[in-house]
Parts: sequence; C-alpha cells; structure tokens
Amino acid sequence: MRLVMNEPVERMERPYARRWWALLVLCLSLLIIVMANTALTVAAPDMTRDLGLSSADLQWVIDGYTVPYAALMLLLGAIGDKYSRRGALILGLVVFGGGAVFGNLADSSATVIAARAVMGVGAALIMPATLSLLAATFPRAERVKAITLWTATAGLAIAAGPVVAGALLRDHGWASTFLINVPVAAVAIVGALVLVPPSKAGHGERIDYVGGLLSVLWIAALVYMIIEGPHFGWGVKAVTAAVVAGLGLIAFVGWELRHPRPVLDVRRFADRRFAGSNLAVALFFLAVFGAFYYLTQHLQFVLGYDALETGVRMLPLAGAVFAGSALTGYLTPRVGMRWTVGAGMVAGTVALALLTRVDAGSTYGDFVPSLVVLGLAIGLALSPCTDAIMGAFPESELGVGGAVNDTSLELGGSLGIAILGSLLATSYSSHLASATKGSGLPADALGTARDSVGAGYAVAQGIGDKAHALAAKAAAATDPQQAAQLKQQATQLASGAHRMAEAVGASFSDAVAHTSLIGAVILAVGTVVVAVLLPGREKPGAAEEAEAAVAAEPDSKQELTPESASEPVSGPAPEPAPAAVDSTAI
Repeated sequence: MRLVMNEPVERMERPYARRWWALLVLCLSLLIIVMANTALTVAAPDMTRDLGLSSADLQWVIDGYTVPYAALMLLLGAIGDKYSRRGALILGLVVFGGGAVFGNLADSSATVIAARAVMGVGAALIMPATLSLLAATFPRAERVKAITLWTATAGLAIAAGPVVAGALLRDHGWASTFLINVPVAAVAIVGALVLVPPSKAGHGERIDYVGGLLSVLWIAALVYMIIEGPHFGWGVKAVTAAVVAGLGLIAFVGWELRHPRPVLDVRRFADRRFAGSNLAVALFFLAVFGAFYYLTQHLQFVLGYDALETGVRMLPLAGAVFAGSALTGYLTPRVGMRWTVGAGMVAGTVALALLTRVDAGSTYGDFVPSLVVLGLAIGLALSPCTDAIMGAFPESELGVGGAVNDTSLELGGSLGIAILGSLLATSYSSHLASATKGSGLPADALGTARDSVGAGYAVAQGIGDKAHALAAKAAAATDPQQAAQLKQQATQLASGAHRMAEAVGASFSDAVAHTSLIGAVILAVGTVVVAVLLPGREKPGAAEEAEAAVAAEPDSKQELTPESASEPVSGPAPEPAPAAVDSTAI
C-alpha cells in the first residue's frame, strides 16, 4: 500500500474504498476551525486580564478571524477547484497551524489579532476544501449521509470548543487554547496525504480573478460593517464600509453576469431551492452564534460556572445535533426538504422563545430544554440545506459550492453576534441603569458597570473588596468609636456590593430574555420566507434528472435556465445519477 494517496478521485472507476476514513480527516479539519471561535468565548476573560484588552480589542480578537475567513472563501474555493482541493486543504492546515503558534507566543492585543487573522486565512482555505473533497469523493447515493456527518461535526465543535478550552485553562494559560490546534492540524495533514485522494476540476480555464477580488472586497467590507456599526457606533468607518460593501456587491454582480466563466454565477440565486437553502443556513447561524454568545456569558458570569463547567453544560447541544442529523436522514426522503428544514427552523424559533422565560432566579436546568431543541433544529435543517447547495454545482465547481455554503454560514454567524450582541448590550445597560437608579454609587462606577456583565460584576467585586478592607481596619482599630464607624461603613459597602451584584445578574437575565425574543421574531419571519422559497416534495425520479442536468453542464459554466432546460441538449446524453436517495427533497 502506498504511503501517500496519489490517484486522483476523478480517475477512479469505482468509489474510493477508504472514503469513510477520508471523511474522518475532513471532519477533523472542520472541527478545529469551528472550535477556534467557540473556544475563545471561554478563554476571553483570562486573555482580557493578562493583556489588558479593552472591549474594542477583545471584539477584534474575536472578529480578526472572521473577516479574512468570510472574505476569502469564494476566491480560494475557486483556486482549490482549479489547482488542487487537497492541496488547498493541506496549505490551509499549515497556515492555520502557523497562526496558532503565533497566537501562543503573542504578548499584546495587536499580535493576538494578527495571529487570529492568519488563522482566518487558513480557515478560508480549509472550509470549502472539506466540502468539495467530500462531494468529489463520495458517490451521490452516499453523499447525503456524509454531509450529515459533516454537519454533525460542526455542531459538536460548537459545544466541544468550550470544553477543551475549559480543561486547558484549569492548568494552563489562555495561550494553550491556541497551541492545542497545532498537533491536531499536524494529524490532519498526515491524514490528508495518506487517506484523502487528490481532486481538482476537469477544465484548465483561467480563474475569474477580477470577480474573485470583487467578492473579497464586498464581503470583507460587509463583515467589517456588521462588526463595527453595532459595537462601536455608526461613525465614518462603519458608514464607509457600508458604502464600499454596497458598491462592491453591485460591481461584483455586474461583472459576474457578463463574464463567460464567472467565479460564481449569480443566476443560481434565482433558483428557489438554492436561495432558500442559503437563507436558511444564514438565519440558523445568526440564531446559533447569537444565542451561544450570550448563553456562555450567562453561565459564566451570572451562574458562576468556570470555563470547563460552562463547556460541559453546553454538551446537550452537541448531542442533540447528532440526533437531529440522524432524524433528517429519515424524514427528508419521505416528506421533502421544505418540511424538514421548516420543522428545524420552527424548532429553532421555539428554542429562542423558551429563553424569553429567563430571569434572575433561572438555573442551568432552565436552559437545558433550549439547548436540546436548538441542537435538534441544527441537525434537522442544515444537512439538507448544505446538500442542496452543493448539489447545485457541477463537479468542476465543488470548491465554489462549498465556499458559498460556508460564506452564508459565516455571514449569518457574524450577523448573529453583531445584531443580538448589540441588542444584548443595549438592553443590559438600560436595565442596569433602572435597577441602580438612586443607589448613590459614583457615576463613573455605574458607567463602567453598564459596559458589560463582566464589568458589572467587577464593580460589585471592587465594592466588596473595599468592604473587606474596612472590616479589617475596624477589627484592628483600638478606638471603639472609630472601629464602630469603620464597621458600619463596611456593612453598608458590603450591602451595596450585594445589591450591585444582584442588579447586574437580574439586568443581564432580563437582557437575555429580551434579546431572545427579538431573535425568535427574526427566525420566525425567516422561517416563513424560507418555507415559501423551498420547493415541496418533488415527484420520484426528478432528483435523478436534476442531478444529471447539473452533471451535464459544460465546463464553460453555462447555466441551465428555465427556458433552455426544456430544449434538447446536443452531444452525448449524460449518464444517469445513482438512484438511491431522493435528493430532490434535500
């Protein structure tokens, strides 16, 4: 047996024998790039303390990864299609691992942000490559099952990130959350060489670099605007980014419509299945990342769990994702894509609606139903949507298809953190201002407390520390009158610290409930739109015809329009796609 797998998958007469082992490598690669974001949510407090990060610094530590990740995927997916999908995966793992080493050595906010940006570039290579290699390696009859496992891995990574980071933070510093990626990336590189067959597009046409660069421009500007505006105000930077994003999108669409070989044929979005699937992915990750953003804070700050305990308590979400993924494989062929995805989106709306009951007296048990229902929703909806998006692209454009799916995912996640995070901050600040009105606390202390829930508890802790210091002085005082005065002041401060902590917890809980209501409304409206866009269950055999039509697309990327689809196609008839799974329903 050869040590390195060199036979291209396109030349194999039969399905690749070790394709399920190859899938394991692809899922491992996916795991670390999703965990890179979710692990940071529990490492952020230690990082903030050690590096003295401001709230703006911390925001860009998180989003320094997101901007290059989202902006570069489409162009890098097309490059991977042309030259080597496995090569793109391995290069991405090398870049990602290098960024992780850089992050481990970082000693300032600027170097941490730079390290995260390098990791984001690596993730932009890895993410579309995992999906394109999956689709190229698996025959159509097995692709649904493989994508289901891929989706379940993403759900696992969302919950596993905090668990791994929490375990590391018990004995090591925050830098260890970067370094843990290095051995995993190394194993994935070896696995890719040994188990994943090389693959690339069958044509040698030039890449539409102008369209690719325009996509980088407008997506980067859009993500920057999403981050900058809600968090830091709609100043010159945010408005400029909005203008650049709008003009860049117009230029991108105009260029792609006229180019003979566009990097992405935007006419695909006129197809209801394709448009609805992308919208569903974006909306789901808006809800998931937004909810994850404030749930982890509530568990850590309000309920007082440490990093590891917080991560463990997010595991019901991961288990439910696997259950939902298994269920979608049963339901979709029987009831159709619209009903399966619709059920998942309704379940997601219900999960957010359950969080509107959160109050100051809520315990972890009150969050478990929401976590379970949200996990089931992810499993139900995302697998069929991802399969529908990938199925819309011919074999020569699988990297672009993966990039489209992943860009929708990343844009949705960025919107979720930006929109719901901004609503959370505004609601928390407003509730805390009302709760502390007339408290007599200094204005600067109240202003600091209103900045975030972490800052609020820090202010309460500071007041409590002053109370302890005065109590110690009272115990050491020799003058009884002075000791009584100091003791009275200490008692008053201790009471004030307790009231402040209660006000912070209650205000944040109310903010979670309010933000969840807005998120539920957004997802409910989106559910209706997606249900209208997605087609119902199609007639038996239609899936095979659609698959054959996509496979028959010439390498010139000429699209089958509704008018041309009914016309006879010249040339040899395409081979029928394998008939096993009703892929029209997914």
